Amino acid sequence: MAMVRTNYMKEIGGENTARAMATELDISPKHAIEIAAFLRKKNADDAIAYLAQVRDLQKAIPFRRFKRNVAHKHGIAKVASGRFPVKAAKEYIRLLESVKKNAEYIGLDTGALKIVHVAANRGRRTTAFFPRAMGRATPKRRETVNLEVIVREVS
Repeated sequence: MAMVRTNYMKEIGGENTARAMATELDISPKHAIEIAAFLRKKNADDAIAYLAQVRDLQKAIPFRRFKRNVAHKHGIAKVASGRFPVKAAKEYIRLLESVKKNAEYIGLDTGALKIVHVAANRGRRTTAFFPRAMGRATPKRRETVNLEVIVREVS
């Protein structure tokens, strides 16, 4: 079975850009999409610091798109509803650390990285069967997520 090769959604190039991708992560697609919308155009170090506070349940991610039956959280600017997507925040921290290492490898200043592009796409679904009573079975579907981040050095 051949592995699927996924490409970046945007071709942003140049000598002052670095990028990283993570495929088929076991996190919620809705949480990943909301975090991606929140992180756009932020500094990479500030984003990592904020996500660390989300992981520690100190600050919440504002939910703008998937906000049905989402409770209000204190300390969120402009939007009252939000959540603490801890598992997705950990994966984003790993991805942002990876893109910082990629930027360091090509000689960029890691303190001046701005997130130019961040995207979260639904990945492949895996299907299994959950055994039920009387010989029946219920399908069990697992969703995965593909993440990509492109950063640019700003002076």
